[in-house]
Amino acid sequence: MPDRAPPLVLYVEDDRIHLILMEEVFRRLPGWELRCAETGAEALAALAESRPSLVLVDMNLPDMTGLDLITQARADGGLDEALRDVRWVALSADDPSGVVRAAREAGFHDYWLKPIDVPRLQSALHQLMA
Repeated sequence: MPDRAPPLVLYVEDDRIHLILMEEVFRRLPGWELRCAETGAEALAALAESRPSLVLVDMNLPDMTGLDLITQARADGGLDEALRDVRWVALSADDPSGVVRAAREAGFHDYWLKPIDVPRLQSALHQLMA
């Protein structure tokens, strides 16, 4: 039986501190691979190269919003089929009033407030593995 590649998580975040923290979390999660992108454009390029199991997206990127990113990723005919089963989670430090519904309508499966709840993240990853 061939070895399966480790599940891949794409973390789209422009705040260097949050990136470092997430990298540290994933160092302690064997069997998972983390890739990071700091802009929406970098995320779109990463999505074109690989098919992550989960995409964690900061809602306020320097070049676009998280809503713009998921809309562009799903609108691109080349990405749409490959990303159909990928789970998307919106992340924000902002008050989610009114934004959660827009995020869900755009295709996000969940909306998490920062700072990241590490046990919640670990639980979500284990659910993906099941």
